[in-house]
Amino acid sequence: MSLKGFLKAEQEFFEQKSRVAEYYRANRVPQTVEELLNQLFVEKPVDIYGYMANYFSRLAHAPVISSIKGREVFDSQGDAALQVDIYCVVRNEEKLVCSSVITGVDDKGVESRDAVVDGINQQASCAMALEWLREQLSSMLCGFNPIHQTKLDKVLSDFLMARFLEQEACNRETEEEEKTEGTHETTPPLIPSKDKKGGDKGKKRNSVEKLVPPPEIPVPVLPGAMVVAAVSLAAAKCAASLTAVPLYKHIITLRDPEVLSSVFMPVPLLTVLSCGKASAGKLNLLEELILLPTKTSSTIEIVRMGRELHREMRRMINSLIGKTGPAVLGVSEGGALQLSFERSEQALDLLMDACTNLGLPIGIEVQLAINCAAHRLMDYPKGKYEVMAGTLKSPDELVDMYVGLVSKYPAVKALIDPFRKEDVDQWLKLSSLIGRSCCLITDSAVTMSPCWRDAKPLPPGVTLATFRLSSEMTLTDLLQTISHRRAEETILLVRGEEIGDDAMVDVAVGVGVTFIKMGGLNGAGRMNKYNRLQSIEQELQDQGILGVRGLKLPWEPEKAELNCS
Repeated sequence: MSLKGFLKAEQEFFEQKSRVAEYYRANRVPQTVEELLNQLFVEKPVDIYGYMANYFSRLAHAPVISSIKGREVFDSQGDAALQVDIYCVVRNEEKLVCSSVITGVDDKGVESRDAVVDGINQQASCAMALEWLREQLSSMLCGFNPIHQTKLDKVLSDFLMARFLEQEACNRETEEEEKTEGTHETTPPLIPSKDKKGGDKGKKRNSVEKLVPPPEIPVPVLPGAMVVAAVSLAAAKCAASLTAVPLYKHIITLRDPEVLSSVFMPVPLLTVLSCGKASAGKLNLLEELILLPTKTSSTIEIVRMGRELHREMRRMINSLIGKTGPAVLGVSEGGALQLSFERSEQALDLLMDACTNLGLPIGIEVQLAINCAAHRLMDYPKGKYEVMAGTLKSPDELVDMYVGLVSKYPAVKALIDPFRKEDVDQWLKLSSLIGRSCCLITDSAVTMSPCWRDAKPLPPGVTLATFRLSSEMTLTDLLQTISHRRAEETILLVRGEEIGDDAMVDVAVGVGVTFIKMGGLNGAGRMNKYNRLQSIEQELQDQGILGVRGLKLPWEPEKAELNCS
């Protein structure tokens, strides 16, 4: 090499060293390494490189979302569900951080559903969600820090609102086109039938229908809306995973960081018996019989109580086989013991006798709630509720029936959906008659909505309301909805048969509801949720932050408040 070439190479090498030194200086690398080495020598950890890795990880950039991918999976009924996977850039590497699954099936309490049509709609909605995720949402949320849940949920809500407005505009155009086409067509006038019998029946039917308020037209859920709940929940799980905290603690910090000093557990409402319309007997009214603890019992105590009741009721039913004829035993869709009965008293007497045999103080430490699910029992042509096969009751007659039932069984302290929400007068009348001893609960899934929809009022006389994370709601929407009610007035409804993990149990603890309803004690997915609830309770107890409160039920007077220590 010539002297000139040698000098040029030396100059380039010197300039490169200068650039390297400046780069390290600008990023404080020498100072950081020096501080690390000093701490390392002082502390002398056993795992030197593990200590160094932890030290540098605290200095790394905050992880951000790099992409969101989705795919169609199947729920417990074999219908389409949406799985969302969130990928983040963590220390310069793209990693799959977490996933969430949303079925998108919200039980709106419809009496009959076409399973084939419902499955097709579900699949179409899932396909639309995947299209939105692939073409728009993934790029919109790229670069977001998943810890910023409120900002991320705002983007999701704005996106869904824009799609909702587009759908409304499209529907208006379609209606205008149909009206335009209709003006060119003449419809022949309807000639009333001269059949006296038919005419009389028609007049009688019309007069009855006028007395029964028609059902409210349900607000249609936008196809593809399930992507909102799926991404929102996945983002919360992602943030919890990246910060190495349980999901419920992350949600509590979104609600109120100071609450972490004392965390209260929701009390599980356990379904022990089902005698609804799906059962083999004539009885339709008792969709669910639910244990309602009146003291602060642990999750494991409540589950053990429910398990012993299941065993005792099975033993009692099996002992009656051959004496009173064959008994039909099964398991309901909600995971409870399903029996065939003719009258409500038979089911309640069985449960009362089982509690007596086990020495359970029914009506003292354990009381009952009945899920009537009356909106599924309305026979609209006749304007009455079919409480038993062939037995119809008008709304006013049903009020008298409930009053008699609660009077005969004082342990029944809550009725869930005793009427349709349209029967406002009957809700008010029943509340005035039994409101001091028995509270009324409504499933507010049809009344709660995202922040950009107008929420519908609850029926009069309602004391508690159940909530669920519906397919078009973000986690922020759920927090805001529940925060508008007092803590002792909220129940979170968790579909126990949903596929996926037990994240909704963490959500229940995080949002601060007093009760959680997950169904009976059958099914692996449902029991995973009960196990998760027990695990959180044990974790809080070990950390010394498990809140202990006297569980004051809404129907109890102020002096009857229980103080458990």
